[in-house]
Amino acid sequence: MPFAVYVLGLAVFAQGTSEFMLSGLVSAIAADLDVSLSAAGLLTSAFAVGMVLGAPLMALFSRTWPRRRALLLFLAVFIAVHVVGALTPGYGVLLAARFVGALANAGFWAVALAAAVSMVPDGLRGRATAVVVGGVTIACVVGVPAGAVLGERWGWRAAFWAVAVVSLPALWAITRSVPGSVPGDRGRDRGRGGGTAPVADARGTASAGQEPEKAPAPAPTSAPVPTPVRDELRLLLTAPHLRSTLLTMALVQGATFCAFSYLEPLLTRTTGLTTTWVPLALALFGAGAFLGVGAAGRYAERRPTAFIAYGMTALALGWSTLALTAGRPVAALALIPLLGMLAFGTGTALITRVLGLAGRSSTLAGAFGTSAFNLGAAVGPWAGGLALEAGGGYRAPVWVSAALMALALLTEGARRLRRVRSRERASGSTAG
Repeated sequence: MPFAVYVLGLAVFAQGTSEFMLSGLVSAIAADLDVSLSAAGLLTSAFAVGMVLGAPLMALFSRTWPRRRALLLFLAVFIAVHVVGALTPGYGVLLAARFVGALANAGFWAVALAAAVSMVPDGLRGRATAVVVGGVTIACVVGVPAGAVLGERWGWRAAFWAVAVVSLPALWAITRSVPGSVPGDRGRDRGRGGGTAPVADARGTASAGQEPEKAPAPAPTSAPVPTPVRDELRLLLTAPHLRSTLLTMALVQGATFCAFSYLEPLLTRTTGLTTTWVPLALALFGAGAFLGVGAAGRYAERRPTAFIAYGMTALALGWSTLALTAGRPVAALALIPLLGMLAFGTGTALITRVLGLAGRSSTLAGAFGTSAFNLGAAVGPWAGGLALEAGGGYRAPVWVSAALMALALLTEGARRLRRVRSRERASGSTAG
């Protein structure tokens, strides 16, 4: 795996820490800025809305840029808005900073996913995707609990400063390792970005102990002409089952973010744990997520349909079980890592499916996948907040997560049914 793919995962770690860390800071932010708990939860939704809108817009804006330049610009903006967020005294400025930071994060994600899969052979696409998404899971294991600890000791603003500082090494590493090729230059990206390739002699092999003959210098090649936007959009809109997969992804992530955004009040006000347990619970969720992404990278490409179906079914049952047993500390703490593993394993498999269905439109596919991911991240906390405001109690967001997973199972079942019917029609026409 090229080193540059791991660098992209490092940058995503910092961004994932920012996206998820509010789950451990929501009460502190609400108290400091004198807003309601649901209003503080909307900071997560604002970030997600920025990701939804920003992913396709930023991908189109930067689609002809060298990928290194685009990644550096998006990451620099991301760092700047976290400095603003750490300094602001008002809720409105913080809300705006979250939105702008999400636009930059969305652009980074879209370019990073396309860049990662362009640097590896087709057989390693799933693992490259898992490495990039794995930055989010490591953020859940390390970054989010660390943010909760910083918020507990020095205030929630310290967590924003930490995200800005952690992003700086990623900025330098991208400059040093990510290829500067433009989108569409997939063939020239392979083997670059810190990877190595065997050297062959004139007969195509290099024997041990022998000096390989120098191959003729390759003729200069011009940069590939990017696929027109209209053609990329047409490829995406006509790709079989892509839209239903994006909808399923949005519902799965909505379920994840709905419960996760209100995990801290659930644990402290329903389960009865003290605030010192919150970082541990977040770390358990992140550890499970890390295992889930690793499992998706290794096994999801072998039987993707079964992997996704089993994961979604288990998630529907898992969120329901957590809602029922939230008052029992042992049961809640045991379920949290399991749900993290299922949520991120299934989500990674869905992202890999989207990139595979998109074909040549990898950058826009990454953008639409990012939008679907974060559409769920916007709708989930919003729906959970409505359930809280309606007086459903702190278990209510978890029940909403279970309902969203039921809808996701319906959309996935409808997709599979359409696929079976299309195969039957194709077999009938061939037989006729």
